[in-house]
Amino acid sequence: MSSGVDEEPNEWEAVFWDIGGVILDLESVQAAHAAAIEEFCERRELETPTDEAVETWRTAVGEHFRERDGTEFRAAREAYAVGFEAVAGEPVPRETWQPAFEKTVQETIEPVPGVVEAIEGLADRDLHVGVISDVDDEAGREMLAQFDLREQFDSITTSEEVGRTKPDPDIFETALEKANVSPERSLMIGDRYDHDVKGAAEVGMHGVAFGAEEGPAVSYRIASPLEVLEIVGTAER
Repeated sequence: MSSGVDEEPNEWEAVFWDIGGVILDLESVQAAHAAAIEEFCERRELETPTDEAVETWRTAVGEHFRERDGTEFRAAREAYAVGFEAVAGEPVPRETWQPAFEKTVQETIEPVPGVVEAIEGLADRDLHVGVISDVDDEAGREMLAQFDLREQFDSITTSEEVGRTKPDPDIFETALEKANVSPERSLMIGDRYDHDVKGAAEVGMHGVAFGAEEGPAVSYRIASPLEVLEIVGTAER
């Protein structure tokens, strides 16, 4: 664990977590999407090779998000629908892809190693433990429940709820207001520098980079989620 902090608080009040890439292992998500797309093609008897279908799906999903206005929220579920229509080459009723897709995702996704233990360890500290994530609200809560983490969080703030994605200050400020904590005594753990770390720093929070690039807004850099326990110390409730 490395620290770029000149002066850290004597006592932390809150720890906020991103989901994708911090709690949720992104490689497992990619595997889940690929498996779901392969199953979709087989069921519809499409002759498109799996790798080509996956690339088509990911391109369409990415373009859907890139077309949004600034930090405007766009639901992932809508982007996925666009992706399956691109693979099929025609409109696809949601009921023909969504149940199988969600089942495959649920069976395939995995948490980042060490993150469950880290979050459970924070439950014994005198801290507010929250989520600040760009995920769809229901999907994010279901992921946390699947990893048996839902009840470990005191608050969950999503972009769908706020209507804006990171690094928009609204999402960070909403989370801080829910927690009733001061930003200078709060940590934000993220895997994207501009969105998670710098975005948090711009409202006065301390950014913890897990996989994110280095930069002036990084207060701490960690190689494992378990290192967060070292940052916050040993004070218990």
